[in-house]
Amino acid sequence: MRVTEPSASPSAWVRLWANPASRALLALGLVLILGCVFHADQAFFRLGTHRDALRQASVFGLLACGMTLVIIGGGIDLAVGSVLAFVAVAFSLMSIHWGWPPWFSVPACLLLGAACGGVSGGVTAWFRVQPFIATLAMMVFARGLAKTASGGMKVSTAVKDAEGTYRYVEVPGVFRFIDSRILDGNVAVVTLIFVVCAALVWVLLARHRWGRELYALGGNEEAARLSGVPVRQAKLLSYVVCGVLAAVAGMCQAAQEQQGDPEAGIGYELTAIAITVMGGTTLAGGRGGIGLTLLGTLTIGYLDKILSINAVPEATRLMLTGIIIVVAVLAQRRSR
Repeated sequence: MRVTEPSASPSAWVRLWANPASRALLALGLVLILGCVFHADQAFFRLGTHRDALRQASVFGLLACGMTLVIIGGGIDLAVGSVLAFVAVAFSLMSIHWGWPPWFSVPACLLLGAACGGVSGGVTAWFRVQPFIATLAMMVFARGLAKTASGGMKVSTAVKDAEGTYRYVEVPGVFRFIDSRILDGNVAVVTLIFVVCAALVWVLLARHRWGRELYALGGNEEAARLSGVPVRQAKLLSYVVCGVLAAVAGMCQAAQEQQGDPEAGIGYELTAIAITVMGGTTLAGGRGGIGLTLLGTLTIGYLDKILSINAVPEATRLMLTGIIIVVAVLAQRRSR
């Protein structure tokens, strides 16, 4: 007697759903289908739309790469948006108002980001303060620094003289370079910066001992400590690198806006978390990766662009972001 085998067993579907990469690809595919349906008079099918979507998502992707490191290690960083604003203001002051060359202003801004991340990581690692509380305090503090450094105003090309009058100066060359495009205007430099940073973080996670220590730390901190993992140093370094990536995002933000806005980055930490969990990095720590974060960046970036070309209000986008986080976390729980 001939026995027909089922085309797909339930266990096969369960294994497929349990794969974070499969879930991330499915989410990206659904978003692209959504764009094909709600194409806003063929706008979604234009090359410029995809180019702009990648450019706009790059800043969020930089923040998400840093967030991925921290979350894999079992932490969270709510300060990335405020650090972005602080560095954007500092970079604008250094480059526009003070006339510092890029070989000095760029490393200085990276050090500022590393310092902010180091303070958050130090408070978490050495004083055993919950990451939520430590980074919430840094979020408020860094925002205050941004407003203090800028005087509560946007730092633009309008420079105030000693007499109290304003004069306009040229946009610095480093700003024009970061905001430029290459390959006949099809690829933004900001996107290339994001790709390079993501590749470097991938190497650290996949090929460096510190990456393995982070996974062990997020899986079980006490077991990692007993296994000889330098828990404090590994945790501190994850926040430092997250701060550096937030600084890179801040410089990119300032260059694109051609000014340093102390109010920039509000809510960006929410988007970074959404990208991370949408990609498949679990909030419980110990699992995830930069490849998954790249998929999450594309998903959130395209979703935001689709909503934008269809004139969906920002308030609705924020509500959708909150829903996405909850759905992604529930999907992770169902896959276990």
